[in-house]
Amino acid sequence: MSEDFARPTYKAFTERAPDIYAGLAALTKGVDATGLDKGLTELVKVRASQLNGCAFCLKFHLGVARKAGVPQEKLNLLAAWEEASAFSEREKAALAWTEELTLLGTGAASQDAWEAVLEEFSADEAMFLTVAIATINAWNRIGIAFNFEA
Repeated sequence: MSEDFARPTYKAFTERAPDIYAGLAALTKGVDATGLDKGLTELVKVRASQLNGCAFCLKFHLGVARKAGVPQEKLNLLAAWEEASAFSEREKAALAWTEELTLLGTGAASQDAWEAVLEEFSADEAMFLTVAIATINAWNRIGIAFNFEA
């Protein structure tokens, strides 16, 4: 297979599509600048990456989550967050919204799910959370499409 037909590595993607990489990075920086808790946004990114099966993003965001101070117990229980007492109501609302947006299929996110998020988040925080979820889903799909090595 010629190099023209090989899937780009993560490094090649960042080098060959620098404006796209910068755009995705800007979304992340924008959410970080809102003051939304970094540990919470990392939980969301890890959960979306689990659901999407993106090993590259999962490995990356587990590391960031640990650096942000997310307890290992929460990372261990994330796949079963609904049954785990380790998560706050705010975290559970964020994780439920993450699953709603990540597992959309062909439908729209439900009004009930949106209203549930608004029980724990202000309208602006819910908007920023939505951008964080959309961004990790974009990264997951890029990482999976190009089979970035974990």
